[in-house]
Amino acid sequence: QVQLVESGGGLVQAGGSLRLSCAASGRIFSYTAMGWYRQAPGKQRELVAIITSGDTTRYADSVKGRFTISRDTAKNTPYLQMNSLKPEDTAVYYCNVNVQRGPARRPYDYWGQGTQVTVSS
Repeated sequence: QVQLVESGGGLVQAGGSLRLSCAASGRIFSYTAMGWYRQAPGKQRELVAIITSGDTTRYADSVKGRFTISRDTAKNTPYLQMNSLKPEDTAVYYCNVNVQRGPARRPYDYWGQGTQVTVSS
């Protein structure tokens, strides 16, 4: 069973930058898409950015032009470069990798435990 562990979160002032990484305990041989989600207190988890196996990227409108998703091509895990951070970016950020498992190739999501990002004004 693959486990994902995020790193790179922390406290940063508005306008600053952070880079999130996601490490996998096991090998991810192939994936459908991988990405980053976040959840702020009292809010639902939301998509931040995803990248597909075909390298198509998609971003939440609120982060376009500020965040960039990329991937480790050897480990099939995502990175998230976050620039020009705003207080409203404060949330727990989760790494996600979607794969197809088993003979039926059923979709399955791996999730990390999350890393806190706090942006002070």
